[in-house]
Amino acid sequence: MPTLEQQLIAKFQQQDAVIGIIGLGYVGLPLALRYAECGFKVYGFDIDEEKVRQLNAGQSYIGHIDGAAIAKARERGLEATSDYANISLVDAIILCVPTPLNKYREPDISYIETTLTHVKPYLKAGQVLSLESTTYPGTTEEIIVPEVIERGLIVGEDVFVVYSPEREDPGNPNFQTSTIPKVCSGVTAACRAVGIALYEQVVIKVVPLSSTRAAEMTKIVENVHRAVNIGLVNELKMVADKMNIDIHEVIEAAATKPFGFVPYYPGPGIGGHCIPIDPFYLTWKAREFGIHTHFIELAGEINDSMPEWVVDKTRKALNLQEKALKNSRILLLGIAYKCNIDDMRESPSMVLMKLFKEEQAQVDYADPHVPLIPPMRHYPDYHLSSIELTAESLARYDAVIVCTPHDCFNFDLILEHAVLIIDTRGIYRAAHPKVVKA
Repeated sequence: MPTLEQQLIAKFQQQDAVIGIIGLGYVGLPLALRYAECGFKVYGFDIDEEKVRQLNAGQSYIGHIDGAAIAKARERGLEATSDYANISLVDAIILCVPTPLNKYREPDISYIETTLTHVKPYLKAGQVLSLESTTYPGTTEEIIVPEVIERGLIVGEDVFVVYSPEREDPGNPNFQTSTIPKVCSGVTAACRAVGIALYEQVVIKVVPLSSTRAAEMTKIVENVHRAVNIGLVNELKMVADKMNIDIHEVIEAAATKPFGFVPYYPGPGIGGHCIPIDPFYLTWKAREFGIHTHFIELAGEINDSMPEWVVDKTRKALNLQEKALKNSRILLLGIAYKCNIDDMRESPSMVLMKLFKEEQAQVDYADPHVPLIPPMRHYPDYHLSSIELTAESLARYDAVIVCTPHDCFNFDLILEHAVLIIDTRGIYRAAHPKVVKA
């Protein structure tokens, strides 16, 4: 008789398995759509009843995901629910829940722990449990495995525990869930084999690793790499500014070298669910081993200081016009953390808004992708709506800050009618009396 491992692998290969995905945000929803597209029955779990309602009505709540894709997935059997009892109906449980930092920059794994509390009563033999949330090396073994054992199940024989970090890049048209290679490992060899079978049905390539710790470390290294390089180029930007050199010109020239250089670009800070957060998971864990992660923490300090740099550049530019920052009217262009999406997680624009408000400036924003600032954990009282960019509205502001340069912005119109532009993204390359590069 086939083992549970063999039975589960066969179910995935034959597309007879039922997939359960917990957390229907920027990671979980695209994954759910992909499994539905490949013919799997999918249950999507979320505690947000409004998300559940919208999905079951065939509607999207994420800007870059078309409602038509949701409707098609519903026709193929995607079902959203907030009832964890449905966990007993699935063969695969994939956790795509947030892993933020607390105010001390320590890992907050409460979402994982709370989810496991809800899932555990319905865990049964013959299921695979996969964690996709970014976290510190050791989380799968230290947090997930004990819960499975406490349920009375044997890891690697009854339930197969896997770690496979998400690699979503929201709004990037060049990469979708299906075309991004998937790192995957398991607590045991059998767990890894089941994990590979789970994912190889829906992604172009699965990259097996020797341990869940190695897989957890891989995701953090990917984002440490970006955080450190962005920190470096932000520091170089400040040096170049003092020397009256355009850092964007320099980067573009350096990028013509066909080897040994990868271009990174400066900005008003870093945002998103990965780069500002993930490196500090490793910083925290490294202290357990007596290691101080100098590069990571220095990059974090530099990147975190960028909003202050922009505010200071704005203050000095206004001073030259014989205006004070206090009571000035400031317009932030782009409130999402990256171009052409509605994702505001850890957006440096929100930090800028907070800093300008603390300086007693009057702050508005324009972002067609975010018509209304939703309730946010760190900014619960910022109830603002996006303004429409017109010649008249632009002329009313003492300074316009280019934060996130969405393709929909008319930068010629902005240049013509804004009184002062603080350009944090290198949009205006030619010298112009209205433009201050920051």
